[in-house]
Amino acid sequence: MAEYKAKILVVDDEEDITTFVGTLLEDNGYSVIKAADGKQGMAKAKSDSPDLIILDICMPEETGVRMFRNLQEDAQTAMIPVIVLTGITHEFKRFIENRRHLRPPAGYFDKPPDREQLLAKVSDLVAAKHVV
Repeated sequence: MAEYKAKILVVDDEEDITTFVGTLLEDNGYSVIKAADGKQGMAKAKSDSPDLIILDICMPEETGVRMFRNLQEDAQTAMIPVIVLTGITHEFKRFIENRRHLRPPAGYFDKPPDREQLLAKVSDLVAAKHVV
């Protein structure tokens, strides 16, 4: 029987970031789904049921802020942990802290992320989600 590969949805409009993060995750045994904006990301979060989402904040079409809020407001996606990967980490943290009805993300990383720190956080979150 094949070992379960955790599915991680990477949502970012910068192709070099999705390629970098996607390759890093795949090289470490994860299955990767990619989306270029919050609208695509939300659709894939609902259709593919990822174990974790890595989300950019500044994107065209639909921003990561809106997707983050939509994820938490939808019963189907509310419990999926989210790591925010963005160039505006401090501004986003301040924004979320002022929104009492939103849970904060499971982690924050500046672009480009440190490989080892990102992998460690992903591993911790995926392990926590699959504890029986």
